[in-house]
Amino acid sequence: MLLVVLAAALAGCGGPEGGRAVPAPGARQPAELPPRPRELPVRGADPCALLTERQLDELGVNSRPRRDGAACSFDADRAEPFHSYVVEVIGDADVRAWLDGDRASATVATESGEVVGFPAVTRYRPGGRAADCEVLVGVADGQTLRTQAYPISAGAFDQRQLCARAERAAAMAVATLAGEG
Repeated sequence: MLLVVLAAALAGCGGPEGGRAVPAPGARQPAELPPRPRELPVRGADPCALLTERQLDELGVNSRPRRDGAACSFDADRAEPFHSYVVEVIGDADVRAWLDGDRASATVATESGEVVGFPAVTRYRPGGRAADCEVLVGVADGQTLRTQAYPISAGAFDQRQLCARAERAAAMAVATLAGEG
């Protein structure tokens, strides 16, 4: 599925558990991104409308979306473990900015890859308890779709699980943006 492509990009990285490998803390992946298959502009899009009711059900979201500017939060708090998602539309920055541009950071693990064929960057803070994972998808020239997954129930998810949830939400939001959701 979606993780197959990301797993291929992460081949050779080590992790203590089976499944998707997580690179060693501080490891940086090559700053290569696949070409964008088409333009899906997000400028002006409603972030709360980028996940359909069906998709929200699949993600376990049961609360009303909360809009905060260009971002929207969705809580999955029907049953333990509780967690939350954020979907944000960024109309003024290309996904490359998080790899080697003005939004890059040496304090987070950054991995390049793709989400449903679109160039993507996955970022998280290495080491310690998993706090969150964000996936940034280059949906159009100079425009990025960002999803984030974070736990509400402390210690309920490892980093691999949070990143898989953020990637799944990103794939769903891209599908909705493309009119396929």
